[in-house]
Amino acid sequence: MPKRVLIQLDCDPQPSSFDAIVAVDAGVEVLLRHGGVTAATVEPLVHGAMFTRGGGELASTAIFIGGSDVAAAEAVADRVRRTFFGPVRVGVLVDPNGANTTASAAVVAVARHVPFSGPVPRCVVLGGTGPVGQRVARLLAGKGARVTVASRSADKAADVVRRIREAVPAAVIDAAAGAVPLAASSPLAAAVAGADVIVAAGAAGSPLLDASGRALAARARLIIDLNAVPPAGIAGIAPGDKARQDGAAVVYGALGVGGLKMKIHKGAIDRIFASTDAYLDAEALLAIGESLHG
Repeated sequence: MPKRVLIQLDCDPQPSSFDAIVAVDAGVEVLLRHGGVTAATVEPLVHGAMFTRGGGELASTAIFIGGSDVAAAEAVADRVRRTFFGPVRVGVLVDPNGANTTASAAVVAVARHVPFSGPVPRCVVLGGTGPVGQRVARLLAGKGARVTVASRSADKAADVVRRIREAVPAAVIDAAAGAVPLAASSPLAAAVAGADVIVAAGAAGSPLLDASGRALAARARLIIDLNAVPPAGIAGIAPGDKARQDGAAVVYGALGVGGLKMKIHKGAIDRIFASTDAYLDAEALLAIGESLHG
């Protein structure tokens, strides 16, 4: 059997060292790293993956698509899929900015404490217009939760809601704008006060819910802060918190979710070498996370 070769296609000038290390730790034997990849330039790289090996040996080649610009990475992913034809294809993992694996891990954590099979949970995603927040909101909506996408920008939040409704037609989802500290009479304050689940997915070091906001969230059964860089995204939650009881709520910090995120990432790399038809985006990665904690 030929060596497992992973072609890392990154939209940033320098390919992510984080993604490279995870690949090596997951058993990739040869890692080919390309930075500055665009939808216009990716096709020859895909042809190299498609035509160098044949038959069963194709399964020993796979593609990882990353980068900090999620829209650019998704455009690359779309071009990669359109370059394949018939059985001449390789497995693909799409995880720009770690958004898909992180969001999947967060939603698995939600299901552990607030099952989707019971009464419909009300979920608020703070920083819901960022790369991770958008995917958390989409995955929660796909599981049947009632979701509020929160942002400082009402227009951006509304745009995310529109796109999630297009992807998940049955989604029960709305938008709310607000900033720290929350105005007591704002729609976002009302959403926080009524939430069963709150997930903060804002930029590193961006406070999204201060102590007064936490006090509003008295009904919440689960609170997750995906920010690992001080100051905390949600007051009172440390990065290492993992299923810690804090008053009425169970809380998770970024590192508390990060262990499962890493398991999903490594499991996904195994999957893209197991089948040339594998194409793993947010929903497929959530399924991997659910299988790990099923």
